[in-house]
Amino acid sequence: MVKLTPPMGWNSWNTFGEHINETMIKETADSMVENGLLECGYEYLVIDDCWSLRERDKNGRLVADPEKFPHGMKAVAEYVHQKGLKFGMYSCAGNLTCAGYPGSFEHEFIDAATFAEWGVDFLKYDYCYHSNIIPGEYLYRRMGLALENCGRDILFSACSWGADETHKWIKTSASSMWRSTGDIFDTWESIKDLAKQQPALFPYNGVGCFNDMDMLVVGMYGKGNVGLQGCNDTQYRTHFSLWSFFGSPLMIGCDIRDMTPETKKILTNKELIAINQDPAYRQPYRLNGIWQNDNMLTYAKNLANGDIAIGLFNLNEEKAMARFNLDEVSLPESTGKTLSMTDIWTGKSANTVNANVMWELEPYDCAVFRAKVVDLP
Repeated sequence: MVKLTPPMGWNSWNTFGEHINETMIKETADSMVENGLLECGYEYLVIDDCWSLRERDKNGRLVADPEKFPHGMKAVAEYVHQKGLKFGMYSCAGNLTCAGYPGSFEHEFIDAATFAEWGVDFLKYDYCYHSNIIPGEYLYRRMGLALENCGRDILFSACSWGADETHKWIKTSASSMWRSTGDIFDTWESIKDLAKQQPALFPYNGVGCFNDMDMLVVGMYGKGNVGLQGCNDTQYRTHFSLWSFFGSPLMIGCDIRDMTPETKKILTNKELIAINQDPAYRQPYRLNGIWQNDNMLTYAKNLANGDIAIGLFNLNEEKAMARFNLDEVSLPESTGKTLSMTDIWTGKSANTVNANVMWELEPYDCAVFRAKVVDLP
């Protein structure tokens, strides 16, 4: 499969972990449609680890746990498809999955065929309990080849956590997206740490093989499988803005059956999603600014229609001022041009004075602009 923009959807792991079942999955499918998530582009509903029995059947095939999924995975897939969604599942490049269920090592082709028969559209492929003598690039190319020969178009989501220098070889596989990080947790420190890892990986990102910064924790508030401390809505807004701006796949991890109004507002911000899904998918670039530090991230990204996305992200625990010069976005005053800037979140306009922009941000807050190039007054 070739994807031209970052995949979007929902995954069961962050909230539910092993506590998954057919009823919850169907209710989630209903909620994705009823809450307008499908309309916004969230099309994949993905069941993560812990869905199978602990052993394969006598033919070497994976078997869905009949207590959790009494009607089988094909029936679940059919329900998801009836809602207009696409259905995703999980396996692993090792002998076992991360939770100790059967992995796909040396069963790649039979598992790919099984997933195709069930109507699967997306496969998240983890990296636990893998062979220590076979490099990851061979394991991911093998499953990618199996999927491309299974008779069904299945998006391949490689989840090797950036191990074995994933960024150097992942584009040789059939992966449409690849995890560049360890697991996310519902804490501000986790969000900040993953965001700061990304600049070195920007050159390895691109159309058809998207750098996955891991699933979203927006709206978890410390509940669920990776809940831990939880975050406030300002931190969730910045988290969603960073993932969108940096071009990560957007996979929701909260229980969308019980979203707060603010969670829904964040996840359905169509202007920010449009930046994430911009058809040009150009690399962000750092604005050096003035008196910046590692906790004030200032980035720009040129969009397909000539606009410039500008993101200001205050990771500090106190107020901070973001500053940059229009020279940094190739618009010195000698061009006769400037930027018309309105923050996507607040609707407030930024003033440009002597080709400089200054914007004060509250602790943990951000501003994201879709800026238009206009004539100097």
